[in-house]
Amino acid sequence: MRKIARHIQLVCAIVFAQYTYAQDIHFSQFMHNPLYQNPGNTGFFNGDYRVNAAYRDQWRAVTVPFQTLMISADNTSLLNENLGIGLYFVHDVVGDGKFRTIDLMPSVSYRLQLDSDNVHSIRPGVQFGLNYREVRPGNFAWDTQYNGYSYDPSLPSMETFQRENYANFALGVGAVYEWFKGTRKNVNVGFSVYNITRQNQGFFNEKIQRDVRFTLHGRGQFKVGLDWDVLPSFSMNFQGTYHEIIIGSQLRYILKEQKGDYKALYFGAFTRTRDAAYFTVGMDYQNWFAGLSYDFNYSKLVPASRVRGGIEVTLQYIFKTFKPKKVSHRICPVYI
Repeated sequence: MRKIARHIQLVCAIVFAQYTYAQDIHFSQFMHNPLYQNPGNTGFFNGDYRVNAAYRDQWRAVTVPFQTLMISADNTSLLNENLGIGLYFVHDVVGDGKFRTIDLMPSVSYRLQLDSDNVHSIRPGVQFGLNYREVRPGNFAWDTQYNGYSYDPSLPSMETFQRENYANFALGVGAVYEWFKGTRKNVNVGFSVYNITRQNQGFFNEKIQRDVRFTLHGRGQFKVGLDWDVLPSFSMNFQGTYHEIIIGSQLRYILKEQKGDYKALYFGAFTRTRDAAYFTVGMDYQNWFAGLSYDFNYSKLVPASRVRGGIEVTLQYIFKTFKPKKVSHRICPVYI
């Protein structure tokens, strides 16, 4: 009976999610998932090519874990250093019914200088692509399959899904403003809008449109010592009746900073309103970055979660190619 009840609760959760216009997935290390955060972040980095990956595993203490994988890649165009081109892929699986979400979203952005000193700039961007969702009802156990004594999977569920998968076109726009006085003294603030096309979320005949998601985010880097920097950041997401506010900061300790040799450590603490607190650690090694975070749940789900939330791992690599300096004039030999 306990197992059947657990399956019924999971089914209800999926049905409830459809009729309350399910929210988008989220990441704790939002600062290391730039393309998912804002299309204006496309090409917004120091280098030529950037590859990011993130894996999140949450609610393992409650039920079948929610697992999310994201991979993104972007570059600064070789034809125009202000043009950024990118692509991200998200694969999210939830619960016994393998409720699956796949996003494949190309993006493009363009950097606009607001002054002659390159201190102020703004980078608008647009993102468009495929949103795919599916569920497997046959994986669930239904109350009609209980024969009065035990669970019998051969009995009919008496449930009819009009379809088990669908694909939609998705669209998002955004922009990022940056104030830059140096690699250890800068601020950026961005705003983005997702689900502009209001994709259909329903597995039944009724059309259930996904709510538009609005995101406001910001991050700063400030030198506070010879080898220490503070990196405060925030992320605010609003989608229908759901809202998420994350605020916190990281500390960066620079182990070594020389030409061609850079190493640094990161330590951070953040809070997600009415949901969780989490800690982050990370390391820069040359062009690599690796980060780890863990959520401690303090929401109303604590009796089931036992304070445990989710673990998240991020990885980034930036390719930097050597660009020889162009000489526009002929240098006279010293013997002339």
